[in-house]
Amino acid sequence: MKTIRAALLATLALAGCSRHEPPAAAPSGEATATTARANAAFAQALSLADARDFDEARRGLVAPATGKILAEDGSVITDLDAFKFVDGETPPTVNPSLWRHAKLNVPAGLFKVVDGVWQLRGFDIANITLIEGKTGWIVVDALTCRETAAAALAFARQHLGNKPVTALLFTHSHADHFGGALGVLTPEQVKAGVPVIASAGFMEEATSENLLVGTAMGRRSAYQFGRHLERSARGLVDTGLGKGVGYGRVGVLPPTDLITQPTEERVLDGVRIVFHNVPGAEAPAEMSFSVPALKVYGGAENLAQTMHNLLPVRGAKVRDALRWAGYLQDALDQLGDAEVYVGQHNWPVWGHARITEFISHHRDVYKYTHDQTVRLINAGLTPNEIADQIKLPASLQADFGARGYYGDLRHNVKAVYQFYLGAYDGNPAHLDPLPPVDVAKRYVALAGGADKAVAAAQQAFDQGDYRWAAELLNHVVFADAGNKSARELLARTYDQLGYAAEASTWRNSYLTAAAELRGGPPQQGIKRAALLDMLSHTPIERFLEAMAAGLNGPAAEGKNFKINLVLTDIRESHVLWIENAVLHHRRAEPARDANATLTLTQGLFVRLMAGTAGAKDLLTSDEIQVSGSRIDLLRFLALIDKAPGNFPIVTR
Repeated sequence: MKTIRAALLATLALAGCSRHEPPAAAPSGEATATTARANAAFAQALSLADARDFDEARRGLVAPATGKILAEDGSVITDLDAFKFVDGETPPTVNPSLWRHAKLNVPAGLFKVVDGVWQLRGFDIANITLIEGKTGWIVVDALTCRETAAAALAFARQHLGNKPVTALLFTHSHADHFGGALGVLTPEQVKAGVPVIASAGFMEEATSENLLVGTAMGRRSAYQFGRHLERSARGLVDTGLGKGVGYGRVGVLPPTDLITQPTEERVLDGVRIVFHNVPGAEAPAEMSFSVPALKVYGGAENLAQTMHNLLPVRGAKVRDALRWAGYLQDALDQLGDAEVYVGQHNWPVWGHARITEFISHHRDVYKYTHDQTVRLINAGLTPNEIADQIKLPASLQADFGARGYYGDLRHNVKAVYQFYLGAYDGNPAHLDPLPPVDVAKRYVALAGGADKAVAAAQQAFDQGDYRWAAELLNHVVFADAGNKSARELLARTYDQLGYAAEASTWRNSYLTAAAELRGGPPQQGIKRAALLDMLSHTPIERFLEAMAAGLNGPAAEGKNFKINLVLTDIRESHVLWIENAVLHHRRAEPARDANATLTLTQGLFVRLMAGTAGAKDLLTSDEIQVSGSRIDLLRFLALIDKAPGNFPIVTR
């Protein structure tokens, strides 16, 4: 029994996302003269002195928020003062357009948007919007984790009075908008009748999006959001949508009321709210809304003060640009006489004409990107060729709110290509390419050895040709990860590419890559422990799908194990079996011919999957029983790989 329980601990705890103290990032270098000149030229092409956005980003400030939001263990989740350095003239290590945007995202605190509507901004990457009802607050979205949500709501009550939450709305199925639900409401309050409203498909999407590839996506998200970067002009200055993600305890509350039709109305605490379903664009399940009596339109995350991404650099399913543009055309028709736009990221927009322009420009960014990419696809161009060729028209480039601080036009072009044609560009030379390390070694040999390749890269670096320097050095580092001179020069190259990047996601990726070249990847893989509150609402089938995706196929060849999984507290049983090196599962009564039966509670199963149940729990728990062949169960579990979650990205 002890051996079986130890095997369970080792094999069922699948890697995912959680809070842990990141390693200190290695310092970046200074901007070269080439980078400084490029950034200065960039500034000359834009009207950076336009103050309207700055007025609106600070408009209605009731109280600024300062200090730190801490986890139970005392670690810092959000430092509300960490970005005070983002002020004054643009430093040479930051793209001037991104610096402007970063300054606009600095103000944190409680803001009055219009009579009856407030926003809490800066506590996390997203916003909480408060709508005043007859007896309390209708809360729109709940941030990423319970700690930031609870702190934000407490701050609002400090300044607006201790009113209860009378409804909670989730605009969409991304964790930065629902993960803090338990910091807003308790399950007991929901059972007592406080409604939780979301769009159709919310729970399925919220609990499944990151489970299968959560390990890889979590690792890559540290690049996108600059999680391990120092907060400085040579490190993290912004994420595009806000200052930073709150890495705390992520949970969810299942909705009690679903919006299933294209347009539906509800009266919540005396306030009439009109909901519009907009699934399958920015998020698989999403809804916008309007409050007609207050002349307020809420665009969820289909609209923000930045071009969004059609394919995040952390990875996700490709988003539909044409559908996205269509929803924004619908939004123009749904506006009515709205005078205020509120988003769940960034700051609001006031004035009907301004809102119309704001939505129209975003609509046309996605439509132009889609149409011009498709035009060039049909002309035979490849993704990289299209990305280097497409430029937005001047009317859209001039709108700061539609520029690529979170998404990026070049990356979005490739997403449209992938949406229609996949990643393959049609060239048979790319049908069966050699693996990256093999390619790297052969190119380095062709160059005459690593020293000559590094010398050529140094020459490119000195000439400011950073893209080519990165290409050369990437091969050298992949061919020999221990080549210190190549690693350092590649890190310096990534510094410069990051300093010049307008997209925060690109900057953060470059600078994180530079830090890891200097200091190595994280020592510890990230885990699902912080998602326990959410995972408890995840259907068992999703976990079993993740287990199946972790089966080591070559090791499983010729194996034919069958295992019963019985969850006593929810009276649910599943049969798992291996056939043709594939792990199958179905909900069914225990099979009589199974090799073994594992009986435990759902709670313990979820804790095992999250990695929060330790050896002591397993050895002493009365919640687990094994019947049949324990050796076969052990052999079955040994076939399921546990992904470490700290795999190298810029080296191999």
